[in-house]
Amino acid sequence: MNNLIIVENPLIKRDITILRDKNTPYELFRIALNRIGYSIAIELSKSLKLTQFTVTTPLEETNGYRLKDSIILIPVLRAGLAMVQSFIELIPDASVGHIGLQRNETTLQPVEYYFKTPSHLPESKVIIIDPMLATGGSASYAIRYLKQKGAANVSLACLIAAPFGVNKITSEHPDVQIYTAALDRELNSSGYILPGLGDAGDRTFGTF
Repeated sequence: MNNLIIVENPLIKRDITILRDKNTPYELFRIALNRIGYSIAIELSKSLKLTQFTVTTPLEETNGYRLKDSIILIPVLRAGLAMVQSFIELIPDASVGHIGLQRNETTLQPVEYYFKTPSHLPESKVIIIDPMLATGGSASYAIRYLKQKGAANVSLACLIAAPFGVNKITSEHPDVQIYTAALDRELNSSGYILPGLGDAGDRTFGTF
C-alpha cells in the first residue's frame, strides 16, 4: 500500500465519527463531509507542481508562484459530487468533469451511464473523487477509462477505503496515489465497507 496516504488529525477523526453515526441527519452529514474534503484537498495539494514568476507588491518585486498544471476534478456520480465543493474552493480555477457509474448489485461490477470531461486531460492533473473505495471496481474502471482518454497524471480522493479496494488500485494502477481519511477493516458479503458509514450518496442527499 505504498501509494496510500491516510489523512489524519483530531478534527478528521471527530468528523469521521459524525459520518459513521447512523443517527446523523443528512444536513450535518454534508457539513462534516465537506470539512473532511478540505483536509484531503489540502494534503493532495502537496503533490501539485508550481512555476515561479515575479510579482510586484506595493513595496517591491518578489517571487510568486502559480500552479504549473491545470487541474481537472472528476467526481464519480453521484456521491462524488458531495466532495467537489471543498476542492473547488481551494482550487477555484479547476475544471470539473463527470463520470457516472452504478454498481450492479448482483455482480458488484461498475456499469457506466455517463461520461463528460474537459478536452485537456493529457496535460492536466486529474483528481478522481469517489467517497467510498470499497471493492475498487468503480474507481479502477474510472481510472482506466480516463487513461484511455489520455489522462497521464491521476490521483484518487476518497473518504473511506477498504483494504480490498486499495489493493486493487495498487495492483492495477500502481502510478495512482490514493488519499483517504480512514482505512477500514473489510467488506461484507454485499461489498459494503465495514464499519463504514453506509451509502455515502444516500446519506448526503437524503435519498433513503
